[in-house]
Amino acid sequence: MDMIPFDNRPGHIWFDGEMLPWADAKVHVLSHALHYASAVFEGERCYNGQIFKLRDHTERLLFSARTMDFEIPYTADEIDDACNAVVADQGISEGYVRPLAWRGAEMMGVSAQLTKIHVAIAAWEWPAYFSPEARMQGIRMQWAKWRRPDPATIPCQTKATGLYMICTLSKHAAEAEGYSDALMLDYRGFISEATGANIFLLIDGKLHTPTPDCFLDGITKRTVMDLARARGIEIIERHIKPEELAKASECFLTGTAVEVTPISEIGEYSFTPGEVTKALMEDYDAEVLRPNKDTALVSTSAA
Repeated sequence: MDMIPFDNRPGHIWFDGEMLPWADAKVHVLSHALHYASAVFEGERCYNGQIFKLRDHTERLLFSARTMDFEIPYTADEIDDACNAVVADQGISEGYVRPLAWRGAEMMGVSAQLTKIHVAIAAWEWPAYFSPEARMQGIRMQWAKWRRPDPATIPCQTKATGLYMICTLSKHAAEAEGYSDALMLDYRGFISEATGANIFLLIDGKLHTPTPDCFLDGITKRTVMDLARARGIEIIERHIKPEELAKASECFLTGTAVEVTPISEIGEYSFTPGEVTKALMEDYDAEVLRPNKDTALVSTSAA
């Protein structure tokens, strides 16, 4: 199947306050963001025409921009309204929404105080790829050679574009060898995350997940933690050594794109997706369809 290029699709993209024809939403080659990764973004899912946890994502976008030393020239309400307008304009029921904010081309160099801040929002259809039964087979992962850096070296709690460079490299390497994804360690050698998702391990009936002190503390992760607690499952956030995977009976990823996805293999370790993973998959699938689901579960500073 031929892939439809993302620079020439039907419909509109919200660009600096206007709905532009998709192909006309362009930036200059000398935009600061292209050269110095001075951009932040969000990834959001739309279910039955409604964006899940929209306000949580919008607040994190604003927080990420401030951490990157620029202010987005729109309020949270204006960004929410724009995201909803794009979904309606595109006629999307099950889809993906991508807000993006970046520095423009007014200055070229590391210093960028006078650049204009642009904002764009695009959305496209993204139905569920697998049935619950197919998802329960689990994905195969390998170890990434790249590690999550020391938080003293990166703004680790932002969704800044430059932080995903090693994720792309790790994902490419995994796919080239027939795996679906890669698991990254952090700068200390502890388990951190996959290339775009958080990880959970079921050990002796409790869910263990890495402390997010050098990588993003996901909105989906926090949602799943609340769902697990509602079932009486204890959650333990801590530093986890790679060899502790041998103790895990179940293992799964969480994220906007992957939702709740079981893992069957990580390097030399194997897992059998089981009842806890299945239950949380079902709970999450139900949660995203609930009305009034914009109630924030995480604060801006923690997101």
